Amino acid sequence: MSTRSSVRLRALEPEDWKILYQWENDMKNWPVSQTLAPYSKYVLQEFIKSSNNNVFVDKQLRLMVEKTSTDETIGVLDFFEMDALHKRVGIGILIGESFRHCGYALETLQLAKTLAFETWNVHQIFCHVMHSNQKSLKLFQQAGFTIVGSKKDWIATNEGYEDVYFLQCLNAQN
Repeated sequence: MSTRSSVRLRALEPEDWKILYQWENDMKNWPVSQTLAPYSKYVLQEFIKSSNNNVFVDKQLRLMVEKTSTDETIGVLDFFEMDALHKRVGIGILIGESFRHCGYALETLQLAKTLAFETWNVHQIFCHVMHSNQKSLKLFQQAGFTIVGSKKDWIATNEGYEDVYFLQCLNAQN
């Protein structure tokens, strides 16, 4: 990875409800986000207002992904299930369709690992990837995640149930 990243992570801003509204209500994303119904503008605006940006208090943190060259918001990174006792946190990522296949997701995961491992001192980051999502599986593996198991019939889809891989990335420093 280059010393200067082409992406950066930032906190939620009030105007982010617009892009989140688009991404959260795209039904193609629902199986992995466990969304069952569309989000209203009001709900997203209130979510942003109530966010403390403290992963240790909220047990979750949503960060926006921006291109450093243009300040354009291109994606979202979610940390969830922060467990301070066991020093682990879950991770999820979405890069907007028009920005995919440019290396932004891998750079974002590298930034996320640095934040989690060096700032929060977590021991491990984990994620779930549907078996059919080979692009995401390859992405997480490139970022240093390892498949440690498989959860059978974990995600309900229109075609039935789908298995998911359980992946982990361990902090070599602790």
